[in-house]
Amino acid sequence: MSLQENGRGALRKYRSMNSDVSQDEDVCVSYPFEENGIIRNRSSSNYVMACSIFASLNSVLLGYDVGVMSGAILFIQEDLKISEVEEEVFVGILSIISLLGSLAGGKTSDAIGRKWTIAFAAMVFQLGAGIMALASSFTVLIMGRLLAGIGMGFGVMITPVYIAEIAPTVSRGSLTSFPEIFINLGILLGYISNYAFSGLPAHINWRIMLAVGILPSIFIGGALFVIPESPRWLVMQNRIDEARSVLFRTNENAGEVEGKLAEIQEAARFMIKDRSEDKAVWREMLNPTPGVRRMLITGCGIQMFQQMTGIDATVYYSPTIFKHAGIRGNTQLLAATVAVGFTKTIFILIAILLIDKAGRKPLLYVSTIGMTVCLFTLGLTLSTMGNSMFGISLAILCVCGNVAFFSVGIGPICWVVSSEIFPLKLRAQASAIGSVGSRVSSGIIAMSFLSVNHAITVGGTFLVFAAISALSVAFVYKYVPETKGKSLEQIELLFQNDSYWEDGEVELQDVQHLIQRE
Repeated sequence: MSLQENGRGALRKYRSMNSDVSQDEDVCVSYPFEENGIIRNRSSSNYVMACSIFASLNSVLLGYDVGVMSGAILFIQEDLKISEVEEEVFVGILSIISLLGSLAGGKTSDAIGRKWTIAFAAMVFQLGAGIMALASSFTVLIMGRLLAGIGMGFGVMITPVYIAEIAPTVSRGSLTSFPEIFINLGILLGYISNYAFSGLPAHINWRIMLAVGILPSIFIGGALFVIPESPRWLVMQNRIDEARSVLFRTNENAGEVEGKLAEIQEAARFMIKDRSEDKAVWREMLNPTPGVRRMLITGCGIQMFQQMTGIDATVYYSPTIFKHAGIRGNTQLLAATVAVGFTKTIFILIAILLIDKAGRKPLLYVSTIGMTVCLFTLGLTLSTMGNSMFGISLAILCVCGNVAFFSVGIGPICWVVSSEIFPLKLRAQASAIGSVGSRVSSGIIAMSFLSVNHAITVGGTFLVFAAISALSVAFVYKYVPETKGKSLEQIELLFQNDSYWEDGEVELQDVQHLIQRE
């Protein structure tokens, strides 16, 4: 059957399923029509983009928490009289506890659906944020923090899965980058919230700062009336007609709908078999071949370096950094953090534009080398030039430079590389291992930052981060290949070939040479 005939048959099924909608209304709500022999859906791209934006509001929650906590903790410490150790635990526990939500999110989304898992994540976070905003003691504060972390873990896990499953192939890459963009937007909004409410009394302002984080959850509740369920999950539940209807709304070429539906059904039939092979997959990762070992080193290593260079500590504790540089007054400190938020948001947008043009490895070099220079300069500045106007200006410049270089390279690219290098049967489990390492590293650094500052000074801490960042440059040189423009099969062959890993750097031409030899 031709694509046109397939599309017309699919269009008839869609009309029969939506016969209660008028012809005029149908055109406005992503109704398929025939144009030059091809069944098209004019508004599908806008619809998918709207769904991706609504789903990514969960990422705003994560970013907002990271940003707002940098300022709110100043007033929480003043109001509730918490110690520095309690401050470290309160800030850092979120990254570690979010693992529980992420690990439970897979089975939950299989049971109740992707859409309702997004809703569940928002409700749990909303409850946690409400408890924190009303807390009268550190114990209650931690209870709310734990709930917020679990909800955030669910949200961070399910958002990219949902977007990948509703997005058409042609736009999947750009749409799946939305969560990273929205995390940075959330950080910026958190910084702005800190500055906006810092003038209120200390027993009120931090509560309002935290309570504002509930707003994205409310928007997510409204989005449930707009976004569809994942067609893949609907097929798994044998709700084929509903899955077909969703595919009509999310694909521009309606003639491809039946083919995509058949592919999803075929994949669902293999689901039980794939689950039975889970133990074999874990055995392969625990006793890996040389090729799989290289993949694990590259994928897990780049995620660990992403956090070990201290980016979360820089964002969480930026007011502390600026205070040591010489800025006085909470309002001035929080105003300086807004510049950090704007910088981070702008450069993540630049990265999205460059990643498929400049390539992964060149951006990683720019990112890691730039971060090393900024961290080293920041360490020297805080150690030798504190409390001077030049020292303050240089510290702000170094912090903004550090987050800019992070956002344009290792920040988003670590997730891209991790999703590209693993073969399909190992991808989910291997990515989970990398995520665990990333979150644990983030939590440990956030929970120890103030204690390490007391031991070796703030400047000394950033010199340590600079040394780790320098190691990340060497890691990129030796272990990270260029994957731009390469098929997944070519990438897999590259990791399995011993000769191209013996000389150190993985060159851009290695894949072509390998394919020619094969």
